[in-house]
Amino acid sequence: MNGSLTKERRNKMILSVILGIVCVIYVLPVLAVLINSFKLNTFVKTNAFALPTGEMWAGMDNFIKGMTFGNYPFWNSVKYSVVITILSTALILIGTSMAAWYIARVNSVFCKALYFLCVFSMVVPFQMVMFTLSNTADKLKLNTPWTIPVVYLGFGAGLAIFMFVGFVKSIPLEIEEAAAIDGCGPVRTFFTVVVPMLKPTMISVGILEIMWVWNDYLLPYLVLDLEKYRTITIHIQYLKGSYGTVDLGATMALILLAIIPVIIFYLACQKHIIKGVAAGAVKG
Repeated sequence: MNGSLTKERRNKMILSVILGIVCVIYVLPVLAVLINSFKLNTFVKTNAFALPTGEMWAGMDNFIKGMTFGNYPFWNSVKYSVVITILSTALILIGTSMAAWYIARVNSVFCKALYFLCVFSMVVPFQMVMFTLSNTADKLKLNTPWTIPVVYLGFGAGLAIFMFVGFVKSIPLEIEEAAAIDGCGPVRTFFTVVVPMLKPTMISVGILEIMWVWNDYLLPYLVLDLEKYRTITIHIQYLKGSYGTVDLGATMALILLAIIPVIIFYLACQKHIIKGVAAGAVKG
């Protein structure tokens, strides 16, 4: 008995060490960004992993330089990133939750085909459709921060519908039938009965979509009119001087500003991600 306990404890210790090493590997890039954001540009290139002490220390100069570089205001980029993230996430949550409820409750060939098409969209590489998408977005005037959420809805629908359908199937149909007997129509039933029960999955999907949209670079770069609208990720890419030279210190500073909100948001909401994924995927 004691031998089996000792073996189990040793296995847990080995697993903890392995997972600890994996965590350190994942944290190293973030740590490198943090260190180099306070370092002079010259030393970022020559001593990337050295601590910013002595003559390497740049203080807040990198942050000031990054936010004032060029003729495009940094705070405009922050504003457009926030607008795109909020509108896209709200549109995805509302649109996909309603679609998932319909798919889960209407047992038809059309609904099954629609569900499999949404799931299949998750395995289609973005590079296969990006040029056609860019051209279509320009023709349909989807190249503004207020219209690009429609494009994000198309790309975010696959995962969201997959998770929502799994959870809706676990909701007893009798609850909705009772609401119908009380006089609730489909819309009222959805918003007053189904949505409150979808809360764990909605929180989980919302967190995942926020992190994706906020960090996305390629889709806004291809779709938006860059002379008028730039997100934070695009603003960072424009930190170039003459002949293509890049101020790495300022770049690292802006990258740090961009990832801090996401890290804080994820750490605060990670329990909801786990709970929502379990509710949407396992119960279904």
